[in-house]
Amino acid sequence: MGALADLRVLDLTQVLSGPYCTMLLADMGADVVKIERPGGDMIRSNPPFVADADEEAYGGYFQSVNRGKRSLELDLRTDEDREAFLSLVERADVVVENFKAGTMEKFDCGYETLRERNPQLIYSSIRGFGDPRTGETHRQGQPSFDLIAQALGGVMEITGQEDGPPTKVGPGVGDIFTAALNAVGILAAVHHRERTGEGQYVDTAMYDAMVSLCERTVYQHSCDGDPPTRQGNSHPTLFPYDAFRAADGHVVVAAFNDRHWRALCDAMDRPDLAADYADADARRADRERLREEIADWTRTQETDAILELLDGRVPAAPVQDASEVFEDPHVHAREMLADVSQPGADDEMTVAGSPIKMTETMPRPRGRAPLLDEHREELLDETEAASDRQAAESDD
Repeated sequence: MGALADLRVLDLTQVLSGPYCTMLLADMGADVVKIERPGGDMIRSNPPFVADADEEAYGGYFQSVNRGKRSLELDLRTDEDREAFLSLVERADVVVENFKAGTMEKFDCGYETLRERNPQLIYSSIRGFGDPRTGETHRQGQPSFDLIAQALGGVMEITGQEDGPPTKVGPGVGDIFTAALNAVGILAAVHHRERTGEGQYVDTAMYDAMVSLCERTVYQHSCDGDPPTRQGNSHPTLFPYDAFRAADGHVVVAAFNDRHWRALCDAMDRPDLAADYADADARRADRERLREEIADWTRTQETDAILELLDGRVPAAPVQDASEVFEDPHVHAREMLADVSQPGADDEMTVAGSPIKMTETMPRPRGRAPLLDEHREELLDETEAASDRQAAESDD
């Protein structure tokens, strides 16, 4: 039984941010009911596929972040489906949506309406620019995706090579980091409700999350007055803390404290550098020269040789691609790759496992993603049975 096995979540989200948030809850045992618009989540048909896009029910994008959920297709514009949704709300703990501000109100299903049906409800939204209930701004109502959030929040300005253009971070951090923060907010609201019986609105904005993610640039600009910008793989206040080309790939080296610096110089057979740059201030002041000294050494060495020389003495690692991640025993020992069935294919699909580890209630993917409307009968039957029980208890 998962840690959140007693939590019922109604998930009206689509694409990445909302589904990733509710995926985290599902991995921890929550009963997540994916309420899908007519035709389903727009990302269901997005590639890649295991073998045949025409045969498989959905692609890897949808499978990865919707595993372990149940699906119910509802059109909230119709009275019948809206009432079915409201009946589910009465017995839910959490509702999560990631529409533009005002969308749920168009269906007469906004927070205030749902709270009337369930005063203890926790209502959570993920939006590009937040909800007016928690702080109104001129940007609310504007559409936003990961790329927009990374651009506005400062991520792109500090990512990339010094002489290159602003660069998006590879993973969708605008979506995923926001989603993780939203899950934290939901669980905090659940804890508050357990103490007080009071539900509330939880609001996480992608723009806000990117400002938080770039916390270093905030205090840097506050202290220095200059906005930080791109500097490749290096760090503004730590050195050496960078990526270096090896004879057969790239390695990263983080040897910014005095002990690690001495060990790095020993591995390079450069006691002169250890003596001449004995403290961090001296190394930062002459970082360009020292970067070249380290690069001259690494480019003559195989990756494995560098790591063997530094192992246990200096934090260092190879820059791995996905195939190398798949082969890493650590990844398997930590259950960070999970195989789930892929409807319409003769093979399974591998998705990322849960990064949250617990000794008594270990989170993990709890089965494949649902087919569209796969759980209609059981969900509506559950709702009807609960209504019948409530009516019988009222008669008593």
